[in-house]
Amino acid sequence: MRLARLFTDDRNAAEDLVQEAFIRLHRSADRIRDPAKAAPYLRSILLNLARDHNRRGLMSLRHSEALTPAASPEAPDDRVVLNDEQAALIDAIEDLPPRQRECLLLRFYFDLTEREIGATLRISPNSVKTHCRRGMDALRHRLGEER
Repeated sequence: MRLARLFTDDRNAAEDLVQEAFIRLHRSADRIRDPAKAAPYLRSILLNLARDHNRRGLMSLRHSEALTPAASPEAPDDRVVLNDEQAALIDAIEDLPPRQRECLLLRFYFDLTEREIGATLRISPNSVKTHCRRGMDALRHRLGEER
C-alpha cells in the first residue's frame, strides 16, 4: 500500500491498484519459477499500474472542467503536517525524472537493495546505482540552492 500511495497520492486508487496487482500476480503465478522473484514482480506490476493510473488521471484533468470542486473528505491519515524542509524535499523529489525518483524512493523509503530495485524496475543494478547517484546529486543541488 505504501508504494502505491507514494505514486498515486490517492488512498482509494492505491487500494484498487494493490488489489489489481495481486490479481495479476495470481493469474501469472504459474509462470514464476523462482518464488524469490514474486515480490519484485509484484512491485513491478504495481508500479506499472500506478504509472497507467497517473497517465489516465493527467489526461482526464487536462480535459475536465475545473469548475466543479472535488468534495471528497480526507481520511485522517491522509493529512500530514510537514515542516518547510520536508515540503522542500518532497517538491524536489517530485521534480526528479521518473526513473531517478523511483530508484530513490525504492532505495531509501523501502530499503530495497540495488538488486531488488533492478528486478522491480527491470534494469541492471548498475543502472540503479547511476540513477540513485544522479538523483541524489540533483537533490543536493536543488536543496543547496534553496538554502
